[in-house]
Amino acid sequence: MIYRKDISGLRGIAVISVILFHFGFLKNGFLGVDIFFVISGYLITNIIYNDIKISKFSILQFYFRRIRRIVPLVLFISLICIITGLMVMLPEDFENLCESIVSTNLFSNNILLLITSVDYWSKANQYKPLMHTWSLGIEEQFYLIYPFIFIFFKGLKTKYILLILLSLTIISLLFFINSTNNANSFYLLQFRFFELSSGGIALIGFNKFKINESVVTFALIGILSILFFEFGLNAKLQLLLIVFFTILILINENFNFVSLKLVDNKIVNYLGKISFSLYIWHQVILAFSKYFIFEKITILLSLFLFIIILLLSIITYHFIETPFRDIKRIPTKKLIYLIFIPLFPLLTSSLYFFYNSGVIKDVPELDIFKTDIIYRDFKYVNRIKLNEKKFELYNVRIIKFSNSFTDCNYSKIFIIGNSYARDFANVLLESSLRNSIEIIYLDHLSNTEFVRKNLSKANYIIFSDLDILYANNIMKEYNIMPDKVRNIGIKNFGKNMGLYYNKRFNKQYYNQVIYIDPIYINRNNFLKAQWGNKYIDIIGSLIDTNGKIPLFTNTKKFISHDCFHLTQAGATYLAIKINLNNIFN
Repeated sequence: MIYRKDISGLRGIAVISVILFHFGFLKNGFLGVDIFFVISGYLITNIIYNDIKISKFSILQFYFRRIRRIVPLVLFISLICIITGLMVMLPEDFENLCESIVSTNLFSNNILLLITSVDYWSKANQYKPLMHTWSLGIEEQFYLIYPFIFIFFKGLKTKYILLILLSLTIISLLFFINSTNNANSFYLLQFRFFELSSGGIALIGFNKFKINESVVTFALIGILSILFFEFGLNAKLQLLLIVFFTILILINENFNFVSLKLVDNKIVNYLGKISFSLYIWHQVILAFSKYFIFEKITILLSLFLFIIILLLSIITYHFIETPFRDIKRIPTKKLIYLIFIPLFPLLTSSLYFFYNSGVIKDVPELDIFKTDIIYRDFKYVNRIKLNEKKFELYNVRIIKFSNSFTDCNYSKIFIIGNSYARDFANVLLESSLRNSIEIIYLDHLSNTEFVRKNLSKANYIIFSDLDILYANNIMKEYNIMPDKVRNIGIKNFGKNMGLYYNKRFNKQYYNQVIYIDPIYINRNNFLKAQWGNKYIDIIGSLIDTNGKIPLFTNTKKFISHDCFHLTQAGATYLAIKINLNNIFN
């Protein structure tokens, strides 16, 4: 295919917009990925369709070409990630990284993120070095299906290919438009297929189409406007417009024509050439920087990190991407060796660390030790479930769903709510009250005989982080006496535990105190004003006169393992700090 400066320039714009988005400077920059999808569909169709027409298409050669294009760099980055993770990550974070390494190299990280994270926009995802490889999963899954459409309709049936692509594109587009599940429509191929296939339709259906210069200019201005400005458009409409404008640029007949100097200059064109390296590197550098080096990414720091990303991208483009694409420099047999020799130990070691819950060293601050891992046999490992064994309902005196309060003289406490409510159950069970209370915990109320019977028996009913107006509606619906009700306050221990853990070689490590984000302070003050003496003020019990809270207990244990939920040591520490006798009087 003739080299097109406009496509290269468009790639440069797309990758810069994605990077700016992840740095927090461009709200709609994530739509650069959708530009990549359309371009990818266009270029892949060009390879397949032209070879099919002259009966020279080889599915094996196609996949080897894809391997040359993608796998070497992804493999190299994965090795960088696992080595860095070994040195700086806490077990749970390292476990998640190893899981991502396996799924990324098997081109299924979009499926993993759908299962584990659901919400792409979650703040927790910004600390995941391979979070952005979900898009590679979509593309590679597309490549597994797409060529066979052309193979099936080769020869005399080639004339039907465009019709088939149009039909599949319309079906996928309808899935996307009518989807009410944002996570599914973001991560799954069937909702993204139309973006890639529309690039193919642009190539096959409009390869001889003459387009006016002003239309191309309009399309490019449209893309830039949506990326850089807010018009209050619906998110799906924004995506569809980006796809449409990209198609208009791709079907430009004059391959040497570029409507604006923005896509026809050496800098933007070069950024387009190295866009894959830029895309792969940027999230890795940014995530690890946030995880263990910088608490806040300023504008000046962003510029510094971008220079690092750019330099690394230039290196990997010229020394990894370019050589591996050249079959003369790296023949297929050599390619197989160079890919699979490091891939096998990478995947096996990642799986090993994953099945050991990321525990590669003792972390006494979290009461995590390698000796906690017990091997039963080769096929089964008794994994440490950090969220279950260490940090959730670890006391057997929690009453299960099928049980009820007894007739004993214990104080009966019914706790309702999310994981913060569950946290408070652990605080009670680590307190001096533990031998005189019974607890029922439910994550939500339901209109059942079990719930109503035990609510009526309860001495205290505890909600978590609820506005009083909403709580009043619940009390009215379930006939709960207001004097029984308490509300657990919110809590926060910073942005990311890795940042504090990696200061462990500092003499003041166990004395670390931090400011709480004003968002949590404001929310806490709001709830406290609403609930008065019925509010369990966790932040108030921890904060000092300077507005800071500690990260460690007086026994040198982390209070929280993830900045939001308590460790067992943290529950014990909070049970002392909170005056529980005043709450339950």
